[in-house]
Amino acid sequence: MDIREGRDGDVDVVLAMFDSAVAWLVTQGRTGQWGSRPFSGDDHRRGQVAGWLAGGGMRIAEIDGGPAGCVVVGDAHDYVTPAAEPELYVQALVADHRYAGRSVGRQLLEWAVAEARGRGVGLVRVDCYAGDDGRLVAYYESCGFTRVQPFTVREWPGMILQRRV
Repeated sequence: MDIREGRDGDVDVVLAMFDSAVAWLVTQGRTGQWGSRPFSGDDHRRGQVAGWLAGGGMRIAEIDGGPAGCVVVGDAHDYVTPAAEPELYVQALVADHRYAGRSVGRQLLEWAVAEARGRGVGLVRVDCYAGDDGRLVAYYESCGFTRVQPFTVREWPGMILQRRV
């Protein structure tokens, strides 16, 4: 797997990854995280992904030259309690479901940890959907993150997790 910087044209690539993930979640009856509609037809989502690209923290994982996942790092979201120390925040993480079982998300998170280390930052945080059966929170825990604080945005339950570098 290669991990490269985001570049022109990646907005549609990342929206397609989210579409793949949403479609898979729908087949599992798990619509609480991202809903049931594709991201690619949503102007708000398009603007969000374009903002991530413009912010410079977007990285794309490629397997055999094909886009397999995306991580975005930068500042914490405004709905998250600020950290008491410098941090690198994982703003978004998605893997194209066609690459399931290839550890795409795990490797992108390891990239984020290495990036934090290279910047001399000792903390990586992420937030995620904490509803349904809690499998997403458990996934981040399996990647070395620990629970910090639950939160709610409107009716969406979330969890902030952290990993020391």
